[in-house]
Amino acid sequence: MKKSSRKSKLRPTSSMVKQALFNILGDIEEKLFIDLFAGSGQIGFTAMERGAKVIFVEKSKKLAQLIKEKGGDVRVSDAIKFLESFEGAPDIIFADPPYDYQDYKKLIEISLRKLAKGGIFILEHRKNQNFGAEKVKTYGDTVLSIWRKEYD
Repeated sequence: MKKSSRKSKLRPTSSMVKQALFNILGDIEEKLFIDLFAGSGQIGFTAMERGAKVIFVEKSKKLAQLIKEKGGDVRVSDAIKFLESFEGAPDIIFADPPYDYQDYKKLIEISLRKLAKGGIFILEHRKNQNFGAEKVKTYGDTVLSIWRKEYD
């Protein structure tokens, strides 16, 4: 269950959801992993521990600085603007936007377009939202919606 204080808008991913996420992803060694809405960076740092090359994307300069201090490759940017200008084709894109996020449709479209063939996009969001994902995994009030970009 995600918790947030009145002072913080951070909703760290619960350990149960984080474990489920990495079970879904399997072996990510040498994969290019983009952690959108990185927050504290815990998902991206876990991906790094598992051998992925991670780019953290965080709009807050303060949070981005904390990620940088921990050794993360961080970009201070809006998630959609970052994806629009990104030249590579990531293997994995993970996005955990704020629950009041308004641009889900655009985020999903551009993420799927940017992925490498066979790549996976995982969107963490609250229950009772349906985005037409190929797979949906529910953990309490949190949902992981999962898409895989097909090979040609």
